[in-house]
Amino acid sequence: MQRNRLIAALTGLVGSDLAEDITDHFLKIRQDVATQTLERASPGKFVETFVQCIQYISRGSYDAKPSVDNYLNMRCENDTGLPDGLRFSACRIARSMYTMRNKRNIAHNGEVDPNRYDLAYLHHAASWIMAELMRSASGVPMAEAGKMIELLQTPAGTLVEEIDGVRLVHADVSTRIELLILLHSHYPEYVPIDSIKSTLSRRSASSIRGRIGDLKGEKLVFGDNATGYRLTTAGHTTAMQEISKIQES
Repeated sequence: MQRNRLIAALTGLVGSDLAEDITDHFLKIRQDVATQTLERASPGKFVETFVQCIQYISRGSYDAKPSVDNYLNMRCENDTGLPDGLRFSACRIARSMYTMRNKRNIAHNGEVDPNRYDLAYLHHAASWIMAELMRSASGVPMAEAGKMIELLQTPAGTLVEEIDGVRLVHADVSTRIELLILLHSHYPEYVPIDSIKSTLSRRSASSIRGRIGDLKGEKLVFGDNATGYRLTTAGHTTAMQEISKIQES
């Protein structure tokens, strides 16, 4: 199932704008799991949009800026206009996601660093909610709805793998795109040149130097061999576009 098909399937339940928003927030979480760019995920926006979705389902309209905590803690389970699967289970799962977002440094700096287990939980929770929305929209069994969500993108976690401190990019791509994906997985941190060479060990040193030079010339990468290299904002956007192409192919 591609993005547009999921949006079309959800539009009858929550309207086209919310269907598009919640799908894109879900894909952002899924993409960040794949690239291990933990701090870039947007679980808060996903949960906020979910609240808008269930408001729309219940009353045919939604708040532009909903009070997420108040709605999930005080009002959701009392809203008899919602199907039970959304009213009880989905709302409680969304509440746990919002707690994780606020208390586990997913959204901002704090005492606890985000880690892959936090984001893995958020991804699975978001997947369940998307499957329940799909079930409510289409009337298919939960197992079938879950399979539809799984088909939305290639399995998360397969694009970048870390082994003994070395990150490997699992994609048949050019040196340029492999560099973008690698640097994206570390964003916004600098990556030492030795780490880049370890990841791209099958590439020639001259090819790596040349592509880094090209990316610097395009202002997609910033740095040097002494401090390491990182993506610029434009570089991050370009990397995300390339990752999306790979996941949609």
